[in-house]
Formats: sequence, structure tokens, C-alpha cells
Amino acid sequence: MNVIEKLKESKLVPVLRAPSQEEGLRMAHALVSGGVKVLEVTMTVPGAIDLIAQLSQSLSEDILIGAGTVLDPETAEKCRDAGAKFIVSPALNIATVEWCKAEGIACAPGCLTPTEILTAHQAGADLIKIFPADAVGGASYIKALKGPFPHIEFMPTGGVNLATIKGFFEAGAVAVGVGSNLVNPKLNSEEIAILTREFVKAA
Repeated sequence: MNVIEKLKESKLVPVLRAPSQEEGLRMAHALVSGGVKVLEVTMTVPGAIDLIAQLSQSLSEDILIGAGTVLDPETAEKCRDAGAKFIVSPALNIATVEWCKAEGIACAPGCLTPTEILTAHQAGADLIKIFPADAVGGASYIKALKGPFPHIEFMPTGGVNLATIKGFFEAGAVAVGVGSNLVNPKLNSEEIAILTREFVKAA
């Protein structure tokens, strides 16, 4: 639960997608220099598990490293062994949620419909990642979901930017995942760090 509390305290979860392990390392350090306390390394990064291991060893213990785009328990286990402290998925895979629950590692499966949300929550998910949030109404969709599910905590991801971030929190989100609007390989390290400070302040 310390992991979940830290994630909620941070409020901002940069979703790191990169064309290479080296670029991932560069962007991760730029994000940290900008003030983030949580990082999600997606499995779409070449050598993602090695990157998680590198970051776990090179960054301060205060920085929470998680694994994203995890689709099955086998990958979740490899990420955990590399140093990941939480597991995020773009979709709901019950076997992965159950594995995380059994192993005591925090997980946030991706859900969209009320049925998926309830199923994930009952399976033991710690947070529910609402994805793709922006494509289905953004903050207004989160607000609608909080009506029947006031006890379930949401982390919307997809389309979160500096203009929309406040609305997601006002709608009841406990954290947000931010992808290319922050973690953009086209930006140099200084630009990422500056943008990160803006996101941290907004969150």
C-alpha cells in the first residue's frame, strides 16, 4: 500500500515510451530532473525490462519505477524481478491482476466500461487505469463513473495535457498517466525537464 499511497501523492505518472533503451534512459533522467517521483516504463520500449533494471539501480530510492503495457503474469514477474514496484496494463487481464495480488505488487489494469471496472476491482486491482480517457469524453467520463463507483480509485490515461489535467482531478481522479504530451522523444532533455515542472505544478 505504500506504493499506491506514493503514487497517489505524486498524482503524476509519466508514461515512458521511447524508440530505444538509450532514449528511454535519457528521457527518464530528464523527467526526474524535472521533479517527478514516479515513472512508468512501457513494454513497447526495446529492452524495456533491462531499462527498468538500469533505472532501479541508477535512480534514487525515492523514485518509484513501474512497468506499463504489461499484458500477462509472465511479463509482470520479469518486471518485478527487474525492480518494478507497480504494474500497469492497457487492458484487463484477470490472471495478471491475480498474480500481482498474490505477489503483493501494486497493479492498475486498464478498463473502460463499468463492467470491466467492477470486475477489476473485485479481482483485487489497487487502482483502475481508465484508458483511453480522452477518447471517451475525458474528465466528464471520469465524473460519470464516480457516480456509481465512489469507492473505486481511477487513474485516467490518454489525452491528459496541461489544459485538461485540472479537470481530471476535479472529476475525482487520484492520479493521471501522461504520455506523449510530456514524454516526447522529439524534445531535448532540458525541454522535457521544463515541461515536467509545469506538469508537476499543475498536478
